[in-house]
Amino acid sequence: MKKFGGYEEAKKEAQYQGGMKLPVGAYVCKISNVRYEPSEKEGISDRIVIAFDIAEGEQKGFFKKQYDANINEDKKWKGTTRIYCPNDDGSESDAWTKKSFARWTNALEKSNTGYTWDWDESKWKGKLVGIIFHEVGTVIDGKEIKYTDVSAPCSTDDAKNGTFWEGYLRFKAKNGYTGQQNNNAISSNNEGFMSIPEGTEEEIPF
Repeated sequence: MKKFGGYEEAKKEAQYQGGMKLPVGAYVCKISNVRYEPSEKEGISDRIVIAFDIAEGEQKGFFKKQYDANINEDKKWKGTTRIYCPNDDGSESDAWTKKSFARWTNALEKSNTGYTWDWDESKWKGKLVGIIFHEVGTVIDGKEIKYTDVSAPCSTDDAKNGTFWEGYLRFKAKNGYTGQQNNNAISSNNEGFMSIPEGTEEEIPF
């Protein structure tokens, strides 16, 4: 047959199947970049934002594959999460934030031989950590959707062996989600990180 115009672009579009959805579970992940994000409002916690991808197993490179398959011009790297920093104000919520933050430092220390948290988050780049993902149901623009999101950190050994609290896998409903509508499955996190080829020393742009 005669070759028609626009075939290459059509081929790319046909390959893209929408939001690839990461199965619920725990994965060994590698942190590819770290950003400290000061709060713009008084009383709101600063955050450490990490970009990562799955480093081992059947889902290795999941977020890079997801990014590469997305043909949208404004596509973003979705393997990200925010870690809230304590305000050290003695409040009950701050005590919870301290415990949550310590889960991350504990997981990083247990996952990287010889590493000890020294208040320099930039050293997390290149390190391994276990990350547990659960399913979340929410409402956006009047539509109910479900997506996979970060639930909690764990050690890489716990991620491999499944030796973590099963409650971290629990489904979470928010923003009035009822589960009664036809749901669209979308992938996890939608932060402003972009893809970087494996093996390069160049920074992931923030």
